[in-house]
Amino acid sequence: MVAPACLLGIDWGTSNRRAYVIGADGACLRKHEDAQGALAAQGHFAEALQSLRHQLDLDALVPVVMSGMVGSAQGWQEVAYLDSSVPLGRLPETLVPVSGAPACFIVPGYCYREHGSIDVMRGEETQLLGAHLLKHGDGCYVLPGTHSKWVEVANGTIARLTTYITGELYAALRSSGTLAALMAEGHADADALRAGANRAQSAEALSHTLFEARARVVAGESSAGETRSYVSGLLIGTEFADRRDALPASPSSMPVLHLIASHELTAPYREVAQMLGYATELIDPDQAYCAALARFMEAI
Repeated sequence: MVAPACLLGIDWGTSNRRAYVIGADGACLRKHEDAQGALAAQGHFAEALQSLRHQLDLDALVPVVMSGMVGSAQGWQEVAYLDSSVPLGRLPETLVPVSGAPACFIVPGYCYREHGSIDVMRGEETQLLGAHLLKHGDGCYVLPGTHSKWVEVANGTIARLTTYITGELYAALRSSGTLAALMAEGHADADALRAGANRAQSAEALSHTLFEARARVVAGESSAGETRSYVSGLLIGTEFADRRDALPASPSSMPVLHLIASHELTAPYREVAQMLGYATELIDPDQAYCAALARFMEAI
């Protein structure tokens, strides 16, 4: 006998949508992923949700909790950011009902401000809550992606948030510009990745070190096939160079990074982290998200 569905959770990003059907015991019964992100659904979110329910064979009585860009100005309904002083554990209390859509809720994102700097996130807070519920504790969390997030969690609260447009910049460099032709060649090269990340530790201007990636090829210092991985290393290494003074140390004095993302996204970050002397802990993004959904289910 198939367990009844009690909640539909949707990680509704800009380009992609991930859906999870949660049972009464909090376990994930089914998972669905497609390219129907916020851009594809713009102006038709209610219809997109109805179509998803049909694909998953869920009736309209199953409540829905959504996170990500669905709550942005370009989403279904804009939801105000929470201040970073609000603990992750209070997220279930802050769910916002969707106007005109019974039993549908949106998770607010977070806004971080400090000494004139400002940063925001939508969607990652749900995974962070899940990691907290799974007892991963305080520390430095890295969530690679189009916009890579580095989050320092202290006492279950976001103590610092820093976003890097690493994935977006990498995609732009591959699609156009002087590096595009070079980055079209080759394949994953761990040595080139580490070389790029090591070069980034000089903390020189990224606009210079990126051009240097081309100069290395035309001067005969490296092959075109290494460029894609070298540039990836430069971009990821720049994140590490920017955050190294703020990384908390573990009792053994080795900083530990909690990585939340798919293997494809975490692999290069783990490679760079190990090269630079950091320990890593991998957290399954689906498990973290579903742990948060189980908690949301108790609150609605």
